[in-house]
Amino acid sequence: MASTGSPTPATNARPIEEGERLVLLDTLRGFALCGVFLANVYLWFSGLMFRPRAQVEVLFKEASWMDTVIHQAFGPLIGGRFITIFAFLFGLGFAVQLGRAEGRGTSVVPVYARRLVVMLGVGLAHLFLLFQGDIISTYALLGFMLLLFHQREDRTLLLWAAALIFLGPSLWNTALRLPQLLGSPGAEEAAKAAMERSQALRAQVLEAFSHGSWLDTVRVGAAYYSGDLFRNLSVLLPVVTGRFLLGLWAGRRRLFHDASQHLRFFRRLLGWGLALGLFASGVGILVGQLFSRKIIQPDSIPWLPYVMGPMRHLGEMGMASAYVAGITLLFQRDTWRRRLAVLAPVGRMGLTNYLLTSVLGVLFFYGYGLGLMGRLGPAKQFALTLVLFALQIVFSHLWLARFRFGPVEWVTRSLTYGKAQPMRRVSVNAPRERARPSAH
Repeated sequence: MASTGSPTPATNARPIEEGERLVLLDTLRGFALCGVFLANVYLWFSGLMFRPRAQVEVLFKEASWMDTVIHQAFGPLIGGRFITIFAFLFGLGFAVQLGRAEGRGTSVVPVYARRLVVMLGVGLAHLFLLFQGDIISTYALLGFMLLLFHQREDRTLLLWAAALIFLGPSLWNTALRLPQLLGSPGAEEAAKAAMERSQALRAQVLEAFSHGSWLDTVRVGAAYYSGDLFRNLSVLLPVVTGRFLLGLWAGRRRLFHDASQHLRFFRRLLGWGLALGLFASGVGILVGQLFSRKIIQPDSIPWLPYVMGPMRHLGEMGMASAYVAGITLLFQRDTWRRRLAVLAPVGRMGLTNYLLTSVLGVLFFYGYGLGLMGRLGPAKQFALTLVLFALQIVFSHLWLARFRFGPVEWVTRSLTYGKAQPMRRVSVNAPRERARPSAH
C-alpha cells in the first residue's frame, strides 16, 4: 500500500479504509458474533451436543424454570439464526469487494482467491488446534463458489439460493443414505453400527473436553471431526452457499449502503421474516414434543425428515431476516444508531473476535482451563457469555482507537496483499507537524 503522503493508484488492490466501511454492516456483524458466541457456549462448550438425547431430556426435567425457559427459547430465537446472518454478510462482503474491483477496472479473482487461501490456513489451524466447530475453513472453501455466480443475473442468484437452502440438504442427505434407502444388503446393520460408533465417539469427546489435556482435545477432536462431525455438517454445505448468494444479491442491490431508500423492503422483510420464522419454529417445537412424548415415532413417517429439514431452514432464515431488518430500521433513528453502533468495532475486527470467543470458551469450559463444562446451567452460561462479550466490546473499542485493524485482520490483510499493512493510526496533526520544519 502506498504511503500516507501519496495517493494509491486506482488499479492497485488495497484493504478497505475505515472511512469506506459501512457502520451498519459492522454493527450487524458484531450482533451476529454475540449470538454465535451464545450458541457455541450453549451447545458446544457446555457439552450439551455430545450428550445422548435421553440424557438431555432428563437433565432439563430437573432444571430451574429459568434454565428451562432458555432451553426452550434457544431453538426459535438463537440456534442457527446468527450463523445465518454471518454467512449472509460473508456473501455481501464479496459483493463489496467485487464492486471495488470493478471500480478499479480490475478482476476481483486474484485478491479474493488469495484472501480465501489465507482464511483457509487460519481456519484449519483454528479447527484442529483449538475448536472443532470452526466455520472459517468452511467459509473459505465455499467462498470459491461465489466466483461461479458473480456474473449471473439477480434472478439466477435468488433461484439458486432458494434451491440450495431448501432442496440441497434433502438431496445431499438422500445421497448419503442411498444404500440404506435402496435396501442394500447389510445397509441397516451398517447404519446401526455407525450410530453406535458415533455415540461412543461423542462420549470420548465429552470426556476429553471435560477432563483431558490440550493434546487430548486435539487428538480426540480431530477424530470426531473426521469421523462424525464433518459428515453431519456436510448436509449444511448447500445451505451455507445459498446464504452466501443471498448476501451477494443484497450487496449488488445496495440494500444496506442505501438503506434509507429501501425502508419499505425492510419493513416487509421484518414482518414476513418474523411470521415465517415463528411459524416454522413452532412446527419444529410441536414435532419435537410429539417425538419426546412417544406420540409419533421417527420410523413411522419416513417422509417427515424431508419436510422438517426445509422447515428448519425456513425458521432460521425467517428469524435471521427479522433481526437484520429490525436493526436496519432502528439504525435510521439517531438515538438507536448511537446505541447499536457500540457493536460496530466488534464487527470491524470480526475475525479476531470470532477466534477470541473460541479462546475464551476453551479457557473457561475445557478441562485444561477452568473446567466449567457440564457444571453451569443455561442461565449461568448466558450470563457468563454476555459478560465476556461485553469485555470484547471494550477491547475492540480500545484496540481500534490505536490501530487500523484487529490483530488477525492485520495478518490476513498483509498476507493477502503481499506486504505488511500500516497498523498504527496516524494522528491527523502528524503530517502538519512534520511539514512545519521544512517550511523554514
